[in-house]
Amino acid sequence: MTVSSADVLSQVQHKSAVALELQGITKRFPLVLANDNISLSVNWGSVHALCGENGAGKSTLMKIVYGAQPPTSGRIIVDGESVVFSSPAEAIARGIGMVFQHFQLVETLTVTENVILGAEPTQGTSINYGAARRRVAELVGQFNFDLDPDALVGDLPVGRQQKVEILKTLYRGARILILDEPTAVLTPSETDELFEFLKGQYAASGNAVIFISHKLHEVLHISDTISVIRDGRMIGTIPAAGATTETLAKMMVGRDVSLKVDKTPAHPTEVALDVQNLVVKGEHKNAVDGVSFQVRAGEIVGIAGVEGNGQSELVEAITGLKTYQAGQITYLGRPAHGVRGVEAAGVSHIPEDRNERGLVLDMSTAENYILGEHDDAPYAGRFGFLNLDLIEKTARELSEQYDVRPRSTSLPAGNYSGGNAQKLIVAREMHRRPRILVASQPTRGVDIGAIEFIHGSIVKARDEGLAVLLISADLGEVMNLSDRILVMYEGRIAGEVEAAQATETQLGLMMTGSAAPA
Repeated sequence: MTVSSADVLSQVQHKSAVALELQGITKRFPLVLANDNISLSVNWGSVHALCGENGAGKSTLMKIVYGAQPPTSGRIIVDGESVVFSSPAEAIARGIGMVFQHFQLVETLTVTENVILGAEPTQGTSINYGAARRRVAELVGQFNFDLDPDALVGDLPVGRQQKVEILKTLYRGARILILDEPTAVLTPSETDELFEFLKGQYAASGNAVIFISHKLHEVLHISDTISVIRDGRMIGTIPAAGATTETLAKMMVGRDVSLKVDKTPAHPTEVALDVQNLVVKGEHKNAVDGVSFQVRAGEIVGIAGVEGNGQSELVEAITGLKTYQAGQITYLGRPAHGVRGVEAAGVSHIPEDRNERGLVLDMSTAENYILGEHDDAPYAGRFGFLNLDLIEKTARELSEQYDVRPRSTSLPAGNYSGGNAQKLIVAREMHRRPRILVASQPTRGVDIGAIEFIHGSIVKARDEGLAVLLISADLGEVMNLSDRILVMYEGRIAGEVEAAQATETQLGLMMTGSAAPA
């Protein structure tokens, strides 16, 4: 099914005032009740936010709406008619579109080819590419998307790639648009453009938006109505007007949560981490291109930037995971190489991918706590035998101190929720008593309660004299935690600002290479 731009934004006479109604949706998996008798009502012409901690059941519920999973029980009603979806194609045919957090694009194809993929207009036995391109160009113009229909998707920045994903759904006639964490990799200006389209054009024309996000300030900014799910159950639905981040956080977690990072001014001392003229090769060009900066003991230096601008390669070079082609890194005045060498120099690392780099998922909690130190005293004796009693005692103490739940020392690490797995890593890395902490995406995919705890742990590390390098795609996190902020753009440092004077607008422009620091 294809649709003209005029059709998408025209006011349509709906059969019901309610775009989507869910009645008693339950979804059971083996040993898990993902959705427990959830009911939800989304009106036409509105933006309806869906909030909840990771694992609360949001994604499962939306996959049911999109036809990707069947419910165990319950009813789905679209524009007043009861429906049963056995595939996403059937949901799409009823005007439901979904944009996933991880884009589903083919980078070697053009914008037009990606938009029409699977719904190509034909002329006889051939694809009518000319008609497809005209239709895509019409949609681009109507929505004021800065897209060239003939551009290769792989050459587009991430914000424009997301617009291609949205165009795919609109091309197929979506009138109910579901977006899962849509701003996770966008700059502030790209987020503003997205919100203007969703609220100012799409919803204002009588369509409906379901907006899933953990960024509560954005939820309050864009939504008309907010529903909160906790532990698979619907906690409540409230108007966005009058709601606060504190109200939503308490609904999500079930207790009061402090969303403000409480920290005193930093008192930096000597240089602990010194990076000079660093060059790290990427796939086609230098991923890190002549980067220089310092981090002093007793301060948090944050690195902001759209993902893919060299941050990951920079962290890998600093932590000994990747060799660099030029430049120098010194730790407390001395060079070090390789993971073991960097660790011996006093560096701890919270990796951006906890499952790939942070944990051995099949190993127990206790075994994961001593990773990297299992060959050394006091955990290993003179003949290599492990001191099991001490390892067990250490694991119990760390789980208690860092609130890792459940308190089992034998549970495989892969069985923990994202927030508890991340706290396990933070506990291990801080227990090593490092002098330098490299924290890369430290709260990615974790619950609000865990975010509060991890932020507090990072500030505590700074106050105890550690030099902290924070790398995060969450601009709010960088601004709240950092004492100084560096911005990376295309492998270089685009500028540096004091966190106390930084604004989202200024940093956002620097993140796109559009402005120099003030």
